[in-house]
Amino acid sequence: MFHARNGLLRTGDAETDYVRFGHGERNLIMIPGLGDGLKTVKGMAIPFAILYHMLAKDFTVYSFSRRRDLSPGTGTRDMAADLAHAMEAIGIAKASVVGVSQGGMIAQWLAIDYPEMVEKLVLTVTLCRPNPTVRKVVGRWMEMARTGDFKGILIDTAEKSYSPRRVRSAVMATRLWGKIGKPKSLERFLIQAESCLAHDTFCRLEGIGCPTLVVAGADDRIVTADASREIAAKVPGGVLKVYEGLGHGLYEEEKGFWKQVASFCR
Repeated sequence: MFHARNGLLRTGDAETDYVRFGHGERNLIMIPGLGDGLKTVKGMAIPFAILYHMLAKDFTVYSFSRRRDLSPGTGTRDMAADLAHAMEAIGIAKASVVGVSQGGMIAQWLAIDYPEMVEKLVLTVTLCRPNPTVRKVVGRWMEMARTGDFKGILIDTAEKSYSPRRVRSAVMATRLWGKIGKPKSLERFLIQAESCLAHDTFCRLEGIGCPTLVVAGADDRIVTADASREIAAKVPGGVLKVYEGLGHGLYEEEKGFWKQVASFCR
């Protein structure tokens, strides 16, 4: 279906899960958010192909997780370097890049350190430096992770991500996942969470030279919409799109979001 394929990439001492789908001439890379610390994209090729089917005709789409064996202290810049090496190993010379939340932090460093590899950039519900809101929210998730409260992380994330019209069903779904899908360890999540709170590209954003779309939810209670406004003001020629009535989960709730991404990247 849609040429969907799951893959495990081995580069040096790193093992990285990724998925691929679509048959378009252009390459598009999707970088997931902090949830990757709880579950990688392993085995998700067909679900992704169905969920993002509107991209399959125009793009060959890849989604890369962070490496499986993250070391303590690994930062978002290190994760961008890992992604660049993974792209090289697969033979992707250049691609449009969509980063969501922590994925957007990684995408910033990719565009700064490897500009020749990024054709267009979409930074969604993300930030360029920590603010009080994200410190409080992610700090709470880290406390839960240290006590093994996987279910609590999922529920709190859902409650803070979705609009009132969707939050109830989202919480119910996460309660179920919390019962059946607990990871063996939350250490990987903690490493990625720490990297979010250490992320800082504020003084480097002016070095991004590719066309850039910055997307925010007006009601974002995790990173705030102001974080996206700050990025758009710093990136040369950055275009800002703010979705009213939506928050951190807008990329799942807003039906037109991925069509807008496809149009921008074409």
